[in-house]
Amino acid sequence: MRFDEGAGLDTSEVEDLRGGGGGIGGRVALGGGGLGVVGLVIYFLISQFGGVSLGPSAGGIGSLGGVGSGQQVDNTSLQQECKTGADANRKHDCAIVGIINSIQDYWGQEFQRSGSTYRKAVTKFFNGGVNTGCGSATSDVGPFYCPGDSNVYIDLGFFNELRTKFGAEGGPFAEAYVLAHEYGHHVQNLTGVSKKGTGSGPTSGSVRLELQADCYAGVWANHATTTPIETGRPLLTEVSQQDINSALDTASRIGDDYIQSKLGGGRVDESKFSHGTSAQRKKWFTTGFQTGQPARCDTFATNNLG
Repeated sequence: MRFDEGAGLDTSEVEDLRGGGGGIGGRVALGGGGLGVVGLVIYFLISQFGGVSLGPSAGGIGSLGGVGSGQQVDNTSLQQECKTGADANRKHDCAIVGIINSIQDYWGQEFQRSGSTYRKAVTKFFNGGVNTGCGSATSDVGPFYCPGDSNVYIDLGFFNELRTKFGAEGGPFAEAYVLAHEYGHHVQNLTGVSKKGTGSGPTSGSVRLELQADCYAGVWANHATTTPIETGRPLLTEVSQQDINSALDTASRIGDDYIQSKLGGGRVDESKFSHGTSAQRKKWFTTGFQTGQPARCDTFATNNLG
């Protein structure tokens, strides 16, 4: 994955909350008719054991501008360091900004083509815990989107946990898949689909919502190198087959069946499925990537989820 060296980056789409003192009282609202939090992975301890806390995510990858946990920060360093695609090609934090820009550029143009208006969502980075429009959350929830305030939240240590806990290959495009999935939830919120994401089980609304977000991530990946920005050229200039493979590898590590069997004691209980199986997550990302058509992502209109 590479960015256009001369393209500009928009750091206003990212907010760094780490060290900002946002406490951890209570729990995020899961479900609730579309008013709760929906994410890439609601950790198996959250979904199966009632929210037992593991403590803050492991640190490591993704500290923006060298800022560590517990320090008061703002976006000044991002604005100074992440100005162009060349910065995104050299610095991990700037690549995250570029990925978010690319995802929102695509959806903005897609909404415009359909006669609608896309409202941008800010991605907020945090350490340990954060207060949101859906309540307070710890890093154990994993990356999530909050319909209550229309923001994406992520502890960047999650990218490290994808490799160390889930055994994923990782890499920049695995991270792009994570973020594109969360913005898929933003699209669902804007279109009113989020309210359908209720219940649990292999054919539940929750599973269908998550698989659709995977499909939307694939749609963006299809268009990532052809979506123009203000310069008239795409922000992303290259997405390789290896990039797609890393996204599919990540999808295979975060299916309900994989998490339950590998991380939850070995027993698979379909009645508690909330995100879909590994095979389903790969299938729907692939559907989006191969077709490039959001309309092909209607997981609520099919009896064959894969």
